[in-house]
Amino acid sequence: MLTLHVAERSPESAVLADGASIAAVGPYEELAAAHPSARVRRWPGILTPGLLNPYGPELLEAMYHPDPREADRLGTDPIGGERAAAIFRADPSRLGASARRGVQRLLAHGTVAVAGELRARPVLDAVRRAGLAVGQRPQRLPGPASLSPTPLVLLPPLAAGGPARFAIFDVTDRADLVRRGAGTCVATVIGGRLVYRAR
Repeated sequence: MLTLHVAERSPESAVLADGASIAAVGPYEELAAAHPSARVRRWPGILTPGLLNPYGPELLEAMYHPDPREADRLGTDPIGGERAAAIFRADPSRLGASARRGVQRLLAHGTVAVAGELRARPVLDAVRRAGLAVGQRPQRLPGPASLSPTPLVLLPPLAAGGPARFAIFDVTDRADLVRRGAGTCVATVIGGRLVYRAR
């Protein structure tokens, strides 16, 4: 099924997805006229290729992402350092569930790819299940590990025949995205599937 994604601030770069692949990229009016039967998804902000987070191991293997049921005891923010290590030592089975929650947080920040050498099987499984691509780390890392690293690392431009992997951010333009960060994500698409949508 064809799905046409268009963001109000970047109508010139609408994306026509055909399952897991991109069928076309171009102005919304042209794509809509050429494919009148396509389902249309309208979004605020801008549509981009999505982000590469270079801190896969740091965020998914070295941090514990609390379950919401643990909020009263552990809070809701990711836990790092010795405290996370102690949680995993006490119960190694918690790594897989933590990684799945961490992946969900990455998706909520427009991440479609991670980098860094992932070694733990439960983490690799969580990344594969979500469909996140695994890329190469930049030579210089942008700063401390973060769900919204500074500077943001955008993937190459979208093109017909490529994977339907992109994100939509509720910002006015790319400069505004850089200024406000990846927390402005309203939707993430991987393999043509909507894997995150802001409520």
